[in-house]
Order: sequence, then structure tokens, then C-alpha cells
Amino acid sequence: MSRLPATVLLVGLLGLAGCALQGPQPVGQGPLSQAHPRYAPPPGVQSQWDARLGVYVLTGARDLYYRERTYYRWNNGWSWATSVQGPWQPTDSSGVPPGLYRHYPH
Repeated sequence: MSRLPATVLLVGLLGLAGCALQGPQPVGQGPLSQAHPRYAPPPGVQSQWDARLGVYVLTGARDLYYRERTYYRWNNGWSWATSVQGPWQPTDSSGVPPGLYRHYPH
């Protein structure tokens, strides 16, 4: 079995590293992507991962977010549910991902 020279391997790795670069994001938004390597997206709805908030932002829904089988909703206070349809339970900052909590005025 032949081995690739270290320079070929290094060039290949550098080429792949360039693929991870992203263009500028709109002001006030974190890097958006379709998925996160650890957290699965919400089932049955369109969303984008917001790295700054640390949650998926549901497309077409205002102030509705998702991470780790939990939906979070802001409506002059936080609530959470395991389904978009609820039932919704009120929570404080300890029940919301930190980046998401910091996004809203307290």
C-alpha cells in the first residue's frame, strides 16, 4: 500500500479548510446554516441554525425557536413545549439556552 507524501496531504487539508469559510452575515444575526453537527433540526418544519443564539430559528414563525427536542417561545416572557402546538409551560432564564435569553431585553 503506498503512502501519500505529506505535502499532498497538507495541500488537501488546506483546500478543505477553505470550504468552511462563510461570507458576511446580515448585521445582528449570527452565522446561519441549515443544520448543526450536534443538535438535530426540528421535525416537520423549516428552520435555520443561528450560532449566535445557539438554537434553530423556525422559518415563518415569529419568536419561535428549537433545540434538543424543545421549542422555546418569547411572548413578553419565556415558555417552552415539546411540540409546536404546546402545551406551553412558562419558564425563566434558567430554562432557555443562554444565547437565546440574551437576545431579548430583560
